[in-house]
Formats: sequence, structure tokens, C-alpha cells
Amino acid sequence: MAGTSVLQQTNFFSPPADPPQFSELNLRLKEQQCLSLLKRCKNLEDFKQAHAQIIKWGFFWNSFSASNLVAACALSDWGSLDYACSIFQQFHEPGTFEFNTMIRAHVKDMNFQDALVFYYEMLERGVEPDNFTYPALFKACAWLKAREEGMQIHGHVFKFGFESDLYVQNSLINMYGKCGEIQHSCAVFEQMDEKSVASWSAIIAANASLGMWYECLMVFGNMSSEGCWRPEESTLVTLLSACTHLGALDLGKCTHGALLRNISELNVIVQTSLIDMYVKCGYLEKGLSLFKKMTKRNQMSYTVMISGLAMQGHGEEALGIYSMMLEEGLDPDDVVYVGVLSSCSHAGLVDEGFNCFDRMKSEHGIEPTAQHYGCMVDLMGKAGMINEALEFINSMPIKPNDVVWRSLLSACRVHCNLEIGEIAAKHLFESNSQNAGDYVILSNMYARAEKWVEVAKIRTEMARKGFNQVPGFSLVEVGRRIHKFVSQDTSHPRCGNVYEMIHQMEWQLKFEGYSPDTSQVLLDVDEEEKRQRLKGHSQKLAIAFALIHTSKGTPIRIARNLRMCSDCHTYTKLISIIYEREITVRDRNQFHHFKNGTCSCRDYW
Repeated sequence: MAGTSVLQQTNFFSPPADPPQFSELNLRLKEQQCLSLLKRCKNLEDFKQAHAQIIKWGFFWNSFSASNLVAACALSDWGSLDYACSIFQQFHEPGTFEFNTMIRAHVKDMNFQDALVFYYEMLERGVEPDNFTYPALFKACAWLKAREEGMQIHGHVFKFGFESDLYVQNSLINMYGKCGEIQHSCAVFEQMDEKSVASWSAIIAANASLGMWYECLMVFGNMSSEGCWRPEESTLVTLLSACTHLGALDLGKCTHGALLRNISELNVIVQTSLIDMYVKCGYLEKGLSLFKKMTKRNQMSYTVMISGLAMQGHGEEALGIYSMMLEEGLDPDDVVYVGVLSSCSHAGLVDEGFNCFDRMKSEHGIEPTAQHYGCMVDLMGKAGMINEALEFINSMPIKPNDVVWRSLLSACRVHCNLEIGEIAAKHLFESNSQNAGDYVILSNMYARAEKWVEVAKIRTEMARKGFNQVPGFSLVEVGRRIHKFVSQDTSHPRCGNVYEMIHQMEWQLKFEGYSPDTSQVLLDVDEEEKRQRLKGHSQKLAIAFALIHTSKGTPIRIARNLRMCSDCHTYTKLISIIYEREITVRDRNQFHHFKNGTCSCRDYW
């Protein structure tokens, strides 16, 4: 028939009525030619021609050929899942391989729900799964956060006898981690008779998915002690993230070294992760050096560098990197502008911030989001422009969300503006905010104003809603180990030595004119109790521990989960003089580099 393809001339829904007659040897050779044709397919049109040839020679009803046919269509980069499904539907008795292929194909196509449907059909038709069935299924459950389905399928693993299969166990660890069931991930991991590098990578990734960064490093330490010295690239990137969050510079340097030893060429993603680690661990010079050496940069590379400079108060340098990005021909996106506006906020560059905010829309066509408006409120709030910030919020063309009101509330706390702080808090509470920190900030503002009745009301409301205040803690790296101190800590094994060092430090501080700022203790207690509580702030305990366990002149780096109080800020400035140490503290908002009695933030934070 003129003008039609081989495929159109062939009815591939049924076997040919009278296939060509050849000897058995010739048939085998022809089948091998058809399979070879399948392997050479580069697009769907090629595949359809190969499909037609397989049908023409009667090989479609051969299970081996049919299996290869559906696998090629379903799993190739050029394949079509719909077309593969149409082929699968022609199988009278699909086997384990065919079902596995369709499950994998649906997972590959991000169609996770249908992958589970194929598994249920597989069981209904009496087709037994094998050890290749479950890794794909657990991946689908992980993406869907389908904890219940994952646990049911875990039961099937035991039923069919694959509970000791290494690949199944690794996928189970990953699935439970992604579903937030880290205890089940750990249980599977601990029960494994044999652990591969992939097993260790899976349990590290499971901890990372829940933000359990300290546990990531602990697991990696155990991995190294058991002789697994060649972790995967993805695991090393996860470890970089852990070091970034914990401020563990020395461990980050070790991870950097492992990357260089195990990977011939670092890609843009890994290089960007390294830059992020160095700048967020306070080693800005190294981060900048790596950034300048990059032969290729993307938007994320620029975003990380701009944000890193912003956190360390280098607003003008951050704007310089932003200009470099534009000169390189890369268009900034909304994420880049969050970093740019944050850099202006941290450095107090009010005019520059407004200029960038205007350029975002006028030059790059980016409509400001609530996050951008929040940056602008933060910019004005840090500069003490509280009334202007409230007017700005009221003039916004979009409804202010929690981010915007929270930025205003934080500014009100810093500048002790209780009146507008109450307005911001009211909007947050009316939005059913589940952030306990909002209640804590307002409670602390009432406490600073000695309005103890209002403090009691806020605390009662927090208790009614089941909110718990997150305790302040500080992390310090000593001897490539992370040590955690909470306020008033007595749980650390060396707490006796730490408090003895605190006593020595305060004795030295008296000669520098230090007087505790008891206004930072927001409790209705006497002055002596307030002094004792100030003495036990987690940052001071971490500094004392580092002074005991590091040699003279060694820099001290601390990461905090909360904003630094003004008493700890003054205290640390003086300690940097007395003990001749550089002390870097990363709190929730930014970096503070203390040296010779001054701070890089210039007391603006």
C-alpha cells in the first residue's frame, strides 16, 4: 500500500496468519537480527519499525523477544510509556520480568501510583515477584511518602523470602527514611548481615532527609572505622551538607579531600556544595577562592556566593558578585534576588536594597513574592524603620504571609517596639501560625517590659496548643568532633571543667569592665539568679570548652540555633581580647567574627 509504513501495514494485535516459513536456524538468526535492531533504536520511530519486523516474522509471541520489546520501549530515554503499556496489554500471560519492567518504567516516569497498581495486578494474577521487584516499589513509596503501603510491601518481602537481599534492604532503608521513619531505617540497617557502600550511603541519606546532620557524621565515622573508605559522590555531598549545617569546618575539609581523592573532576553541583560549606562554616576566603576558580558557574553558584557574603555582612561584595553574574550573561531568578536583598539587609544598605527591589521587576520582569517583601521588611526593620516597614506591608499588592509579619515581629523585638510587635503577632496568631517562636518572641517582649501577666497568658496559650520552646544550643568543633551545649548544661562529660573555666573567664572579664546585662534574662527572678542564668548560656559554655581543649591562637568556630543575645555578643568581644582568639559565631541570622574586641557585624544585627 503506497504511502504507508511497515508498521501501518501490520496488524500487531494478533500473530500473522501465515508467517514466513524458514528453517529453525534461519529463524534464530532472524530473531537475533530483530533484537539487534531493537538495540540500535534511537527514537520511537526506529522502535516502531523494529516492532513491525518482530511481528512480521512471528517473534512477538516468543516470550524472550516480547520481553526485550517492552523493556526497550518502556525504559529507554526515547521510549513511550503509553506505547509500552499498549504492548504489555497484548500479553496473555505476562511474567515477573514484564511486570518488573512496567513497575520500573512507571517509577522512571514519576508515575508512582500506577507503579503500585501494577504490583497489585501482579499479585492478583498469581505472578510471583522477585528481588528486582521491590527496589522500584520502595522508591515509589518513598516519593509518595506512602508509609502504610511501604510497610505492607515490607511484609511481602518477608513472605516471599527476600528480607536478606542486599538491594532490597538498601531500598527499604531509603524508603523509611524518606517517610520519616528513621527508627525503621536504622532497624533494617542494624539487622543486615552484610553492608555495602550503598547501605552506608542509604542510612546517611535517611538521616539527612530528616535534617539529622549530627547523626550523619556519626554514621560516617562508623563507616570509616569499618573500612568503607570509598563512599559514593552523593554521600560525600550529603556529608558536606551536614558539615554546612553544623559548622564543622575541619570535617568539611576532610570531606573535600575525600572528594578530590575519589573523583577525577568535580561537577558544578559538587563545587557549589563545597563553596556553600566553606562560607557557612565561616571560611569565606576559601569559598571565594573556589568560586573564582570555577570554569563554569550557574545560577545556584552565584546564589550560594551572594547568600554567603550576605550572612557575613559583606553586602557590597555580594552586590559585586551580583554584577559579575549579569556581566556573564546569566539572568537572575527570584532565588538570586532573595540573596541580593538579604545582603542589603545584613549590611544595612537601605538605598541599595530599594534599588535592587525596583530593578527586579523593571529590568528582569520578576514579580516580587512574599519572600522578597519579607526581605524588604527585614531591611527596614534592621535599620530601625519600624513604622515605615508597617506602612510598606499595608501597601503590598499581595496579602502579607507569615514570613512578612515574622520579619516585622523580629525587628520589633530588636528595637523594643512592643506596640507594633503586638500588631505583627496578632496577624501571625490569626493565621493559625504553628511556629512556637512567634509566641516566644512576644512573650519575651512582654517580659522585657515586665508585663508578667501578659507573659503568663502567652505561655498558657502555648501550653494549650502543645507548643514547646526550642532550647538554645551551641555546637563547637574540637578535634574533628562536634560537641553540643545547651543553656545551663550539666550533661556534658566535661561540664565540671567547663564551669570552672567559666569562673576563670568571668574573673578576667571584671578587669575589662564587663558587667552582665541581666535585661537579657526574661524571667521574673532576682538579679543574682539572672547572673547565674547568663553564666550558663550555651555560647559561653562552648567557648569555655574550646579554650580548654585547643591550643593558644587556634580559631574557635561556633554554630547556634538561635539569635545571639546582646550579653553574649559583648562577652565574646571581650574574650577575643583577653585570650587572643578569633571567634566565629554563626547564629540563626548571620555570622559574627570576633577579633581584638570587635565584631564584623559592627554591632548591627
